[in-house]
Amino acid sequence: MNRPAIVTEEALSAPVVSPDLPAGARATTSGPAYAVIGGLSFSHFLNDTMQSLIPSVYPILKASYALDFSQIGLITLAFQFTTSLLQPVVGVVTDRRPQPYSLAIGMFFTFAGLIMLSVASQFAIILLAAATVGFGSAVFHPESSRIVRLASGGRYGFAQAVFQVGGNIGTAVGPLLAAAIIVPFGQPSIAWFSSIAFVAIVVLWNIGRWYKPRIVSKKDAIAQIPAGMPASRKIIVGLVVLALLSFSKALYTVSLSSYYTFYLMEKFGVSTQAAQIYLFVFLAANAAGVFFGGPIGDRIGRKYVIWLSILGALPFALAMPHLGLIGGTMAAAAAGFIISSATAAIIVFAQELMPHRVGMISGIFFGFSFGVGGLGAAALGKVADIRGIEFVFAVCSFLPAMGLIGFLLPNIPKPAKA
Repeated sequence: MNRPAIVTEEALSAPVVSPDLPAGARATTSGPAYAVIGGLSFSHFLNDTMQSLIPSVYPILKASYALDFSQIGLITLAFQFTTSLLQPVVGVVTDRRPQPYSLAIGMFFTFAGLIMLSVASQFAIILLAAATVGFGSAVFHPESSRIVRLASGGRYGFAQAVFQVGGNIGTAVGPLLAAAIIVPFGQPSIAWFSSIAFVAIVVLWNIGRWYKPRIVSKKDAIAQIPAGMPASRKIIVGLVVLALLSFSKALYTVSLSSYYTFYLMEKFGVSTQAAQIYLFVFLAANAAGVFFGGPIGDRIGRKYVIWLSILGALPFALAMPHLGLIGGTMAAAAAGFIISSATAAIIVFAQELMPHRVGMISGIFFGFSFGVGGLGAAALGKVADIRGIEFVFAVCSFLPAMGLIGFLLPNIPKPAKA
């Protein structure tokens, strides 16, 4: 079994097992390829650190260009809707013809979008910059999820959780970097962060080299579908239920990631920098929950993790708007920790329902989450302009109740390892 290691060219180019094995069995017979999983998680961290700067600079953009909450919501929509539309397309294309170096190319668009955002002086350019960053995300996520599954050694929940937690840590770190650097130095300082894209490009290019000889054909993927899968109707029902659960999870999360700083500033009068730190507490708890949910799902079953995670966040979500600054922060963190533990389980459960279309499923669910987030942010911004930001959080506190439909998820056999 491999041990965690720094992602080096030697580690990524070394074969996992004998080349005589079928492509689909190479990464599963010798345990997880930790260097690859770690490299993708690290790249996810860098990618989402850069992306998280967009909502982190909303207060600066709002003050500098006299934007209202509706326009703030449109910026989120430009980023997340672009990602939502393109991720399923990327997934379908790479299911048919995997592109091992597409991850490095996608990272370049994230770099370009940040450069544009650092110099944008008009609302239209800000929207274009956000959409460009969204395009980079659309390329990155579906194929990364496929490679993570290939490198998992059969520990699908664990590998997906490690991959996801990298992105969540990056999302959590973004507000701290914004508070420490962008708030005091202004919008042009966003360009400083684009330099870390080059680090991610190098890592992802080497991961592409590891992946290229291990590409799984569609025929091999179909051959690995385990016996006893649910009927097509139950698979469709399962995917719909997973989509609805993703909807509730994504909309609740985006309500805090996009507007929590404004809520704290308005209700408790905290400064912009202090609000960013409180946002970090929520996002850090969110990241921790992602990690724990994946391995637990490998042990007790993903269906139970999904059901209990989303529904379990409900009491904390309901309490948060009615508590003080510290109590509300603790409740938001608890809700974020619990609800995010379903993240890896939802993705892996959906992949196991259609294991021969991993790219398409990953693209749809990543894209759906971003799309819900984008549309939800725009809609919530409009509601906030009309009814106030506190009303938005009172309404969103009921979203985790959607977890009640988790009992409709079908039972599926364990996927074949080789």
